[in-house]
Amino acid sequence: MRTVLGYVFIILLIPLSVLTFYYADAEAGKVQNFDDYVEERIVINEVDLPQASKITDTNGNVYVELHQPNRIVVEGDKIPAFLKELFIQSEDQHFYEHSGIDAAAVIRAFMVNAQSDEIEQGASTITQQVARNIYLTQDRTLARKIAEVFYSYQIEKTLEKDEILGLYLNVIFFNHNVYGVESAAQYYFQKPVDQLSKAQMAFIAAIPNNPSLYDPENRFENTKTRQERLLDIMAREEIITPEEAEQFKSETITLKVRPRLDRYPDYSTYVVSEFKELISVSEGFDQQLLNAEGDARTAIEEKLDTRVAEILSSGIVINTALDPAIQAKTVGSVNNVLAGSSVQASAAVIGNQSHDIVALSGGKGFQKTDFNRAFQGYRQPGSTIKPLLDYAPFIETSGAGVNYLVSADKYCDSTYCPKNYSKQEYGMVTIKEALTKSYNTAAIRLFMRTGIERSFSYLEKFDFNRISEEDYFPAASLGGIDGFTTLEMAGAYTSFVDGTFTKPRAIKSVTDLQGKTLYAWEDKAVRVWSANTTYKMREMLTSVVKNGTGKKANFSAPYIGGKTGTTNFVRDLWFVGLTEGYTAAVWTGKDRYETETEGIRYMEKYAPHQLIWRRIMQ
Repeated sequence: MRTVLGYVFIILLIPLSVLTFYYADAEAGKVQNFDDYVEERIVINEVDLPQASKITDTNGNVYVELHQPNRIVVEGDKIPAFLKELFIQSEDQHFYEHSGIDAAAVIRAFMVNAQSDEIEQGASTITQQVARNIYLTQDRTLARKIAEVFYSYQIEKTLEKDEILGLYLNVIFFNHNVYGVESAAQYYFQKPVDQLSKAQMAFIAAIPNNPSLYDPENRFENTKTRQERLLDIMAREEIITPEEAEQFKSETITLKVRPRLDRYPDYSTYVVSEFKELISVSEGFDQQLLNAEGDARTAIEEKLDTRVAEILSSGIVINTALDPAIQAKTVGSVNNVLAGSSVQASAAVIGNQSHDIVALSGGKGFQKTDFNRAFQGYRQPGSTIKPLLDYAPFIETSGAGVNYLVSADKYCDSTYCPKNYSKQEYGMVTIKEALTKSYNTAAIRLFMRTGIERSFSYLEKFDFNRISEEDYFPAASLGGIDGFTTLEMAGAYTSFVDGTFTKPRAIKSVTDLQGKTLYAWEDKAVRVWSANTTYKMREMLTSVVKNGTGKKANFSAPYIGGKTGTTNFVRDLWFVGLTEGYTAAVWTGKDRYETETEGIRYMEKYAPHQLIWRRIMQ
């Protein structure tokens, strides 16, 4: 009954709107032409329909579909004529004859729908539906309905009929966040729209009239019944023969629903974060944020978020360096080594030549909404900081060789008196042995000889996010800084490949759907260590793995080197190292501890950090 009353109201409304329309035309004609009057107030701009964006791996394969809605825009000439005719016959039989409004169609729809007790024919023209879906809202108000009339009038003046039909077929809703015929074809049948059979075309054409009622996944029979009704209409209008209609009806419809692609969440969550940073840098938001505070800063951040959403909705391709095989290995290594344990972990793998991030693990059993420890977890680095802050700066500034002698006996400076991990003293040792065995007192002596500020001047080149002048104190030489992320540490150790540092990135480029580059990083390599220092550090890092604290990470390789790290109370276990091809960092520990002295000492001999690293890199 409510449906019938609604149609009665619409029937009464349309003549009223038309009378209002012509009355306004007559009045406006006294001062200016009515067309000009409407054109001034309703501007039909070129339409860029929101589309789905996607993220691809290093091989160009899509692994994530981003943003709403799920729409793939297809040119009108690529949409089969049969499918177009299905929509014209069911939604707007006089589409090519009217000027946007068809009052007769409203009356006809009322009569047909009243007899069938279902919505068999639509009351709005295709043009009106375009106006509603693109320029207006779905609100059921008198103001919106009148606006729809005027917009339809202007659309008909501005666009050709085929353009209007093409827009319509790209905007209509097919349930499950699917918009447009191409997306519908790919979602329900995993085929391009021009490869659907006529029976399949009629099936998807049945959905938009009432997407909830004709939901193929949950109400298949309803959809099939309406599909057959549409084929009967096509036969009645002599577009197909009755025999063809029966043939199409008898074709078995088998859904092949394609789930939304959303793989490798450890990596993709970082890509989304990096994408925002790329837009910020490329469009100057980062400079605006430098000195902004309070409400001004909030306003800039909101503009940045809006801009990011706008770009994602335009249909872009974010091309990344993800290596699916290494990613699977990285995630699998973390999950398998720590299976059954309450200990967590994170890992980051970077290609030595490209400086691209090829794999990330955000944590054991990581899910998309989880805290991503690989780039969000800041922890003290322990002794993994020594090559970067103590040894390499000392060699760089002094020219010392790997056999340079330094004391590994007790050390005390004012109130700071660190001890070696074993609580033993070792006398004079070479710096190679000191790093191999991770003697704390030797490391702090080298750090102090170089000088705190000078040592930190090298660390600053790595663009660590949380380093500040407040960290410039002796304990920093042994990792007493809070903190560093797994990704940051892996990036810093790439400087031991050739002495340079380039900030590692996941995103290689951002293009439109036609392949045109829109955004790309323009990072340049920074020289950190001389070739001589790099050579010596590589020799010393190899000794750590073969003869020192990193033995459990060792395997046969043309080159392998790295450094272990352990923080107070064994709260964190690190291993950062490199081979000829890749550099990787692994952190293990717990997100929270119940007491200040609690740690994971019980895991120390098992060395999960080294085992994970070896499994990834081997």
